[in-house]
Amino acid sequence: MIARKSTKRNKGITTEAVKLVVEKHSDGYVAYPLGLKGVVIGQGDTYEAAVADVKSAIRFHVETFGKDVLGGESQVPEAFVAETEVAI
Repeated sequence: MIARKSTKRNKGITTEAVKLVVEKHSDGYVAYPLGLKGVVIGQGDTYEAAVADVKSAIRFHVETFGKDVLGGESQVPEAFVAETEVAI
């Protein structure tokens, strides 16, 4: 899962922890971050490929729109998957 956590610096590289949702579908995996401003999505044939793809998409998104897209006040400390019934 993804939400912004602490910033880490390693050899001049800054990293941010982000909560991801990874969904398994019949034709592969889809991953997307929680708490980012804008739409970012990754996909792949495997869990690992989808996570790698969404990480690349997040880096591109931040490079394009700036670090403000990382959420600031709208951090997601926890995320849950729930199911409910809806009358239709």
